[in-house]
Amino acid sequence: MTQPELLQRPDGQSIAYHHTAGDAPGVIFCSGFMSDMEGTKAVALENAMKDLGRSYTRFDYLGHGQSTGLFKDGTISRWTDDALAVLEHCTAGPQVVVGSSMGGWIGLRMAMLRPDLVRGFVGIAAAPDFTRRMTDDLTPDAKADIERQGYWEEPSEYSDEPYTITGQLLEDGERNCIMDGTIPFDGPVHLLQGMKDASVPWQTALDIQDRLASDNVDVTLVKDGDHRLSEEDDIKRLILSVETVCNKVVRQIMRG
Repeated sequence: MTQPELLQRPDGQSIAYHHTAGDAPGVIFCSGFMSDMEGTKAVALENAMKDLGRSYTRFDYLGHGQSTGLFKDGTISRWTDDALAVLEHCTAGPQVVVGSSMGGWIGLRMAMLRPDLVRGFVGIAAAPDFTRRMTDDLTPDAKADIERQGYWEEPSEYSDEPYTITGQLLEDGERNCIMDGTIPFDGPVHLLQGMKDASVPWQTALDIQDRLASDNVDVTLVKDGDHRLSEEDDIKRLILSVETVCNKVVRQIMRG
């Protein structure tokens, strides 16, 4: 595993990232909750974009992977700021954001906040506003833990490490919710969603499609697909979707 480059943040923390130069639009990958840039999809997409000669960037948020900081100090606002910092300082030219699960929420926030740079979006089981569902699903014991110590540890089906759910994550999430109105992004979008996803209801992809201002939105529902969408066929589908959106962005730019 090659050593990542480090982007210094104003508070002294460092965001680890890998960037490959290439053609525009570039692709930037946003991982999920407690996931990192060494995941199957992030690395497979990097290899594919290298073969295509396209610029590609993957990174770890604060408290994730090879970046510094503590996971429990992270919030949607902070992780969005990390992603925007990578977008602004580690990439060049227009970008297509690929967001997996929580990364889909962060990627849509990026598209809303920096439409001059984010020109296309691909979601993989995108999970905007997922902290609302977390809040609704809290047990009395979980609520008591958050009240007493500021966090609750929820077992994860994807990792040996439990999810650390903090009160500040849930409170901050509410300030970042985007599904109450129109999502003001008009670039090309492709949403990939497994219908056997136990973490994100498959109807979420259709809800995002309805909320997006863009008319250029494709949704692919994978009947036997799970939350990860990391099987060989899933990866092929992802690569094709990303390159299709990139080509749409090129045509959009050429039209001015």
